[in-house]
Amino acid sequence: MSTRPDDAVAVLGAGSWGTALAVQIARAGHPVTLWGRSAKQLALLSRERENRRYLPGVTLPPTLQVEPELAAAVGAQQDQLVCVPSHAFRATLERIAPLLPPDARVAWATKGFEQQTGALPHQVAREVLGQSVPLAVLSGPTFASEVGAGLPTAMTVAATDRMFATDFAARLSGETFRAYTSADLVGVEVGGAMKNVLAIGAGICDGLGFGANARIALITRGLQEMTRLGVALGARPATFTGLSGMGDLVLTSTDNQSRNRRLGLALAAGERLADAVAAIGQVVEGVYAAAAVHAVAARAGVELPICEQVYRILHEGLPPRTAVHHLMARTLKAETDLELWP
Repeated sequence: MSTRPDDAVAVLGAGSWGTALAVQIARAGHPVTLWGRSAKQLALLSRERENRRYLPGVTLPPTLQVEPELAAAVGAQQDQLVCVPSHAFRATLERIAPLLPPDARVAWATKGFEQQTGALPHQVAREVLGQSVPLAVLSGPTFASEVGAGLPTAMTVAATDRMFATDFAARLSGETFRAYTSADLVGVEVGGAMKNVLAIGAGICDGLGFGANARIALITRGLQEMTRLGVALGARPATFTGLSGMGDLVLTSTDNQSRNRRLGLALAAGERLADAVAAIGQVVEGVYAAAAVHAVAARAGVELPICEQVYRILHEGLPPRTAVHHLMARTLKAETDLELWP
């Protein structure tokens, strides 16, 4: 008979975000197993009880176990939390699929459309894992360093199954962390993908010295674009006024802990894309997301003027000031997609 704790979680991915979430789950009183692809890094984590590279200054709680063997990490727990960049998401699911226990439930904190297919993470997960595995996504206005430090935080857990959403929210929640539940996976995932693209735009805007008026206009119109594409893909409009929509967009667009915002600032200063990404030293999801959003919007026939200009800056070499001119010279229109007068 298995002695596996019912509330245990396997966290797959030992970067800043995976480590922070593993620490939070352990801090909330639940057993956690943390796996990462670098055996050398995991050995350091196990010995030092700290992820000095990605989450310095945060001590790993005693209930957090570092596990170098993927099969041992996955096979021992019902609940899996995948914390890898979007470009590695499918490959990670393919690795764990044959290792999952029969009652497995899979969640992820990965944000972004799949670049090659334009699929959202839950669509990739369904394709790889099949129809019977309960799925969930974690998203919201969260920086790993603040979660790791135990600062007050709130986020959203959207799931295909109410019990899974409730259970995972309970795994995360504690004295300084509150998780809300949702059934809208599409909306939560679209918000998590598009906010990175828009945050690059906000960084460019600030880097060019355009001021507070321009910044808030970009964020507000960006939220409109996020909602427009999300609804076209089947999301609920109200989701975009919540933590995973407006909340994450405002956070990522206005604070320099955001790698996407910092990239925008660097591009506005004239740095080359490759040099700016190298200087940041971690994956900048908005670069991948811009190309994917561009393709998805084209297929859906949805107009996204800000995201389109960010895409052209990143992938076509358009000068940032020229992109701003293109936005400001567009034909005037109503603020919302629905006319308010007869």
